[in-house]
Amino acid sequence: MEQEIINQTTEQEIINHKKLFVASISFRMRDNDLYQLFSNVGNVLHAKVVMNRDGRSKGYGFVEMSSEDEAKNAISKLHGSVQFGRQIAVNPQLPKSMQPKLFTTQTMS
Repeated sequence: MEQEIINQTTEQEIINHKKLFVASISFRMRDNDLYQLFSNVGNVLHAKVVMNRDGRSKGYGFVEMSSEDEAKNAISKLHGSVQFGRQIAVNPQLPKSMQPKLFTTQTMS
């Protein structure tokens, strides 16, 4: 029963969110390009393409829409669309507690 409540809360956190994770974007795309793209489907508060130390795009970014409804609209309109020659993925940004751990530390016995 407790696990069920946790799962429902977690799903609610994801669904009721206005922050988006945008994957598979072109390495040529910059913050302004991402902002403009999402401005076509709603009011954007913030858009950021993640860059490496050398100033090159890592191929993903984050967008914050002004409301949950606009975020859902952006997902429905842009997820799977081709932008700058690449098919992008637009999904709700997962809360940190739900993000996959990419690296795990193992202790040697």
